[in-house]
Amino acid sequence: MNPMTAPSAGDRLCFSQVRQRTLALTAQWSIEEMAAQSMPDASPTKWHLAHTSWFFEQFILLPLLPGYRPFHPRFNALFNSYYQGHGQPYPRSQRGLLARPSLEEVLAYRAHVDEAMTTPEEHFRETIAPWVTLGLHHEMQHQELMLTDRLHLLWHNPLHRVPTGGPRSLRPALEAREAQSFVGGRVEIGSDAANGFSFDCERPRHPHHLAPYALDSRPVSNGQWLAFMADGGYRNPDCWLSDGWQCCQNEQWQAPLYWQQDSQGAWHQLGLAGFAPLDPDAPVCHISYFEADAYARWAGARLPTEQEWEHAAAPHPVAGHFAESGMWRPRAANGEGMVQLYGDVWEWTQSPYVPYPGFRPTPGIAGEYNGKFMCGQFVLRGGSCATPVAQMRPGYRNFFYPHQRWQFSGLRLAQDLNHARLQP
Repeated sequence: MNPMTAPSAGDRLCFSQVRQRTLALTAQWSIEEMAAQSMPDASPTKWHLAHTSWFFEQFILLPLLPGYRPFHPRFNALFNSYYQGHGQPYPRSQRGLLARPSLEEVLAYRAHVDEAMTTPEEHFRETIAPWVTLGLHHEMQHQELMLTDRLHLLWHNPLHRVPTGGPRSLRPALEAREAQSFVGGRVEIGSDAANGFSFDCERPRHPHHLAPYALDSRPVSNGQWLAFMADGGYRNPDCWLSDGWQCCQNEQWQAPLYWQQDSQGAWHQLGLAGFAPLDPDAPVCHISYFEADAYARWAGARLPTEQEWEHAAAPHPVAGHFAESGMWRPRAANGEGMVQLYGDVWEWTQSPYVPYPGFRPTPGIAGEYNGKFMCGQFVLRGGSCATPVAQMRPGYRNFFYPHQRWQFSGLRLAQDLNHARLQP
């Protein structure tokens, strides 16, 4: 059975373009930094390059292409991420120890898989079309992970120093918030299998009742976050969930990840191009669910549900600052009305990552892709400046554990309409 509804011709992604973009992202990275692993949640770039080829080899070439010969008989064990149906995966926390195979051999593995995937046999190409689409969306997810994992690696390198002589300490922003009101009622949530690609966790499309609510017109900015910090937000347990406060204390959080002050007290933020002065108007980024929830409580608001977010975003075109810009840093909002719903930063919601009513995982091994993770995580929506735009749609659900913050994650505030106070 196909892993998803086959896409229309206009929705089909170009295999070679996606595969080449993965290589283009890493073209200027050194061999040494592509082999390093900064924490158990991250993976070396070299492993990402191999795993995305493993996906095509294991899901398409071996079962569907007669006579295909694997590049290496042991690569299945090394580059399986979490698919128990394909054997015992190599421990995630130890991927940085894989000095072999070399980067050169991994690139040869990619070329081997690419050559087999581009066979001219028409019957094979038609049979695998839905699986290729799944594989390309999987690879685009790993393109984003390569960027976020590399940034976390750079954070640990003392050669990346905070510049001096930047703007003096920024003033906390206490400007009035703007919000849009929604009457709620019966709405349709989720992706429709008949309208192009979607992951199984986005389906089925189903009715959902929303109470009246208000959603801020833009994400919370760095300047607004500075006001939270200046008011003792990281020191006040009243703002925090119990688990969040414990995490904040254990990790000694005092600011978002990748923020650092220079000797003059000015804040700077690390990006993939190095440190830069903090932009007070750009969305706050690299915060955990715990931090997002604490800010919302401090502001007298709350995080939106994922259904509220999707209902508000669905009428708007998928347009914004995505990975294709090559500027992997959130930018200040521009425009009127609801802005930055897509791109710049993923937006935490208060919704746990759980199955929709009527959810059925994809049959077979592909069913391990999403459904097995529906426990203890929270949903983020909208994509970021590191997300390929071809991945984004209103129903796309990202999910992370509440303590994680190395992704490009921010927040947008919501309130119950009957109790909305649109001033902080």
